[in-house]
Amino acid sequence: MTDTICAPATAPGGALGIIRVSGPKALDIAGSVCRCISATTPANTIHFTRLIDGTEVIDEAMASVFKAPHSYTGEDSVEISCHGSQYIINKVLELLVKKGCRMARPGEFTQRAYLNGKMDLSQAEAVADLIASTNAATHKMALSQLRGNFSSELATLRDHLLKMTSLLELELDFSDHEDLEFADRSELLELAKNIDNKIQKLAHSFETGNAIKQGIPVAIIGKTNVGKSTLLNRLVGDEKAIVSDIHGTTRDVIEDTTDIHGITFRFIDTAGIRHTNDKIEQLGIERTYKKLHEASIILWLIDEVPTSKEIEEITQQTQDKSLIIVRNKIDKSPAHQDDVKLPHPPLYISAKHGQGMGELEEAIFQAANIPSFSENDVIVTSARHYEALTNADNSILRVIDGLQNDLPGDLLAEDLRLCINHLSEITGGQITPQETLNNIFKHFCVGK
Repeated sequence: MTDTICAPATAPGGALGIIRVSGPKALDIAGSVCRCISATTPANTIHFTRLIDGTEVIDEAMASVFKAPHSYTGEDSVEISCHGSQYIINKVLELLVKKGCRMARPGEFTQRAYLNGKMDLSQAEAVADLIASTNAATHKMALSQLRGNFSSELATLRDHLLKMTSLLELELDFSDHEDLEFADRSELLELAKNIDNKIQKLAHSFETGNAIKQGIPVAIIGKTNVGKSTLLNRLVGDEKAIVSDIHGTTRDVIEDTTDIHGITFRFIDTAGIRHTNDKIEQLGIERTYKKLHEASIILWLIDEVPTSKEIEEITQQTQDKSLIIVRNKIDKSPAHQDDVKLPHPPLYISAKHGQGMGELEEAIFQAANIPSFSENDVIVTSARHYEALTNADNSILRVIDGLQNDLPGDLLAEDLRLCINHLSEITGGQITPQETLNNIFKHFCVGK
């Protein structure tokens, strides 16, 4: 990487803007614009400067100096903090390019950080997740991954796999010495089972991580005119859906999100379920059933006791979902003795006036069944990571099966290598033959 690159490091429109310069000539090139900086400027210092084009002063700014390897990219870097005027930022970038920089490609600063060993692939991906975090939970998960907690878990697995690989390589290398036994099969089996349990735990966390990252889908269903759109508007705090006394007003799916206790919930207002000859409304009702099957939580909104047939139909449609029955319009129609016919007691609300909304939000949060976790816990959120973990687990399961059926070491070693390769896809690091050899001599003292 011989190029020196530059780019804005902040979004446009703010009072201040930061321009990052990174590469072997970062200090020289930045110094041609910020006269107070040169190759001899001490690292980790901040300087007041005037940004100059010839004799013209463009702006007064602050310049932060970092030297390799102690910078975000691992290279010499300068960060220029100037006023956020788009004219000023463009002018400074133009000068930097004239002096020898090139504009950075999307993600290139983080790419250089990875290539220079400042972070692994999973941490690099966490940078994007941290920037995109929208609530406390997604922020906590991204921060945990960026700090290397996921990488640490994978490093432990890597050490166990390296130990197994080394034992099997020894067995293969000394197979002609029948009196030597390096790979105790019972020890290998126990180690493989521990690896399998750890990989499965990480893979299973994806269900929680993906739900939190994407937003937990909650479908609001019910007959026409029971107040579904009013409830959506109340939950998200905005007039997202048209509210009318006319039956069949909502003919399509309307979605919006809100946070409850730091978790994003994606609420889906659906067309009212009823028999109709209106083809457009029929399409909306078909989409209602589709969204019902996609949702994790169902809010069944009623304003009167449903018939036995309606209860049976909804119960069948939601048998694998968390169903919350919500009795709306209690300001007009209070609790009724026939409510005991419902599958379980309803929550009583007035979507129009806000009565009972706190209890409903708490019920929704509890229905999500999100386990509590800290910044040190590892929750997998990437589909790429989940796929790699699943493939690695399939490989280690074949190793377990091979050990239980006394397969030869060369076949076991192949599945072990596949397991290692799949896990390496997550972080970008692989176990090389030289590393295996070093481990053999370090831990087993062959030919001491």
